[in-house]
Parts: sequence; structure tokens; C-alpha cells
Amino acid sequence: MLAKRIIPCLDVDKGRVVKGKKFKQIRDVADPVELAKRYRSDGADELVFYDITASNEGRDIFVDIVERVATEINIPFTVGGGLRSVADINRVLRAGADKVSLNSAALKNPSLITEAAAKFGSQCIVLSIDAKRTSSGWSVFMNGGRVDMQIDAIAWAKRGAELGAGEIVVNAIDVDGVKNGFNVVLTKAIANAVTIPVVASGGAGEKAHFAEILNEGKADAALAASVFHYSEISIPDLKNYLAANGITMRREPSWTK
Repeated sequence: MLAKRIIPCLDVDKGRVVKGKKFKQIRDVADPVELAKRYRSDGADELVFYDITASNEGRDIFVDIVERVATEINIPFTVGGGLRSVADINRVLRAGADKVSLNSAALKNPSLITEAAAKFGSQCIVLSIDAKRTSSGWSVFMNGGRVDMQIDAIAWAKRGAELGAGEIVVNAIDVDGVKNGFNVVLTKAIANAVTIPVVASGGAGEKAHFAEILNEGKADAALAASVFHYSEISIPDLKNYLAANGITMRREPSWTK
């Protein structure tokens, strides 16, 4: 059985890691490079960096931060936000990112997924889906949860996989930062609809939430921010807990002492 992954998420705005609730109430947390180094030492499997205002502000992503992070860590990291073309993606990958996350740009131009996958390989292309419950089901939102695209999230996940995405991140806006648990229903529905890895994002508050999403929610990885940023959950303790509950994890020998 493939090991499940634990992925801290760093939302970056104006060069700093920030965090909010339901994509709002944003507050400062830390320096992204220092936080990345801490998570590498803690045993994170991967990292995700989102430039949370690049798309909405129509500007380029923070390439300088990508370069600085790449020199300090040796685990895979994904970068998203403000990537609108193959040239943008190439610049971020050359700066040291291992994968790129496409969200708003893919909604505006779905062929970008296919073009990028053809040039860089599907393993580099992550489709990030910001979804919120509406009267018609699960709707996809754009520009950091600001614009309802009136597209069904599960249908969009299936199309993204068909277009060439190698992984999907499901950002459940309704539970983001609330700490009452991941959205198991939505994550499971998407995991059942595609054959590529699915990463659950939004809502982690305790270790049991990770076990629930990785088991019942059928996620291949769990992504979280504030519980790690504020040391409410330590990654080594979390991995030991998950392993004790029958979930296969990547673990270093020191974590089992």
C-alpha cells in the first residue's frame, strides 16, 4: 500500500505566510523560508505554497521566495497562484519547485493543463479546486474563493484528470480554518470519480480528523496549515498516531523512539 502524505500548506501574501478562515480574516504567521525549514525538520512529506492574491491582483508569483525555499529544503514542494501560461510554469519549476498548482488559470483556459502536462509531465501538474456548497451541489470558485464559476466540482475534477493533471487538491472553502474536520463527503466523491491522487485541504483541527479523511475520505494526502503553524499538532506525533491506527506513513527511525 502506498504511504499517505502529510503536507503543510503555506499561504503567502506580500512575502509572508498568512492564515485565515473560509478564505477571509487573513492574519500574519511567519517567514515562508524559515517555516519551510521547520517543516522539513519535522518530517513533512511535501510542502505547498500558494500566493493567495496573485491571481486576483493579476500579478506574477513570488519567484524569489521559490528560489530561496529550494535552496533550504530537500522535500518536494508545490507552488500555485498567478500561473497563467506555460512560460509562467516553466519559470517556477526552473526556480526550484517540483510541482505547480493550477486553479483560476485552468478554469479560464482548460487547455493549459494539457499543454503543461505535455511539456513537463503530468506528475508536475496539480489541479487545485476551491469548492463551496451551494443550492445546486458543490460549486467551483475562482480568485481565492471570490467568484462562483457555477461549475460542478466533481465534474471539474474528472475533466481535469482527463486533460492531464497528475493530482487534485480539494480545498473545501466551507470548512477552511474552522478546525471541525475535513470535508469527507466532497473529498470521497472526488476520489471515487478519478484515478489520480487526491489531496484533502481545509478543516483539520485534531489528529482524528486526519485519520478520518485518509481512511473514510479516501484521500491520498492531507493538507493543513494553522494546526501546524501554531504547533497545535506536531507532524511526528501525527504520523505516529496515524501509523498506530493502521495508516501507512513515511516515517524516519527517530520518530518511532
